[in-house]
This record gives sequence, C-alpha cells and structure tokens, in this order.
Amino acid sequence: MHIASLVGRLRQNLAQRCPQAGMIVGHDCLQELRWLYDRRDLIEARRDLAAWLAKWSSKYSKLTGWVEDNIDETLTFYRLPRQHHKHLKSTNMLERLNEEIKRRTHVVRIFPNGDSCLRLVRALAVETHENWLEQHRYLNMDHLREHKKEALRRAA
Repeated sequence: MHIASLVGRLRQNLAQRCPQAGMIVGHDCLQELRWLYDRRDLIEARRDLAAWLAKWSSKYSKLTGWVEDNIDETLTFYRLPRQHHKHLKSTNMLERLNEEIKRRTHVVRIFPNGDSCLRLVRALAVETHENWLEQHRYLNMDHLREHKKEALRRAA
C-alpha cells in the first residue's frame, strides 16, 4: 500500500479512536509525529519515535499507546531505497492514474457490461505501469535492485 495512504489512514484512525487527537490537530504533538516520516532511515525514525512517546505519553497516554501499537506498518517504506521515499510519501502517481481512468471512462460513457469497463481499466493500469517502468520517471528500479544487493551483502 502507498505510504501516503497509510499515513492518511493513521491520521483518520487517530481522530476516530482518540478524542484527544481531535482537540490537538494543530498541536506540536501531531506535528512532531508527522516529522518521523522525514527521517533518513528506520533507525533514526524509531529513535525519534521513542523520544516522541517519552515526551507525550504522560499528557496523551491513549494517543501514544495507540500510535505505538499501530505505527509500524507506516514505517515500512524505510526498507526501500531512499530515492523512492519522496515518491512514496505522495499520492500523485495514484491520483494521476485515477484521473486518466476517469477521463477515459467518461469518453465511453455507457459500457455494454461490467466486464468491458474492467477491461478498459485493466488496460489503462497495464499501460501506466509500463510507462512508469520504461521512463524511470517515478521509481527507478535500478535503485531497488542495488538496494536489495546491498541488503544481501550485509546479511551474508
């Protein structure tokens, strides 16, 4: 799943599960939590998370407890190459794909059946995927291959 979507879900869940979070939306507490996603690597993010938890747990215990239990899935992007991080924090790629699907389906207007609509959407997804792979515009897979090789070397 896209990191921006995960972070968005985390924020929604904070507001739903922790009434305190709704009162502190503009507060330093949540701003500092957002800054975790700007760290260079997972070690630095975890260190800052521990500091954040220590700082805010006395004041917002329910919030910090929930964050501690649920933040791990939003930090998984740190396992990918640093060059990819800025693209994963944004939903621009997904929004662009959704706009293209909307534009193309509006041209057709009426589909004979649901399968024909799915064929069009699948074809657009495949075309977009191929463009992303060929152009290296968003995510350069060479960086990912090098990152995997480095990880294997460290593990050996």
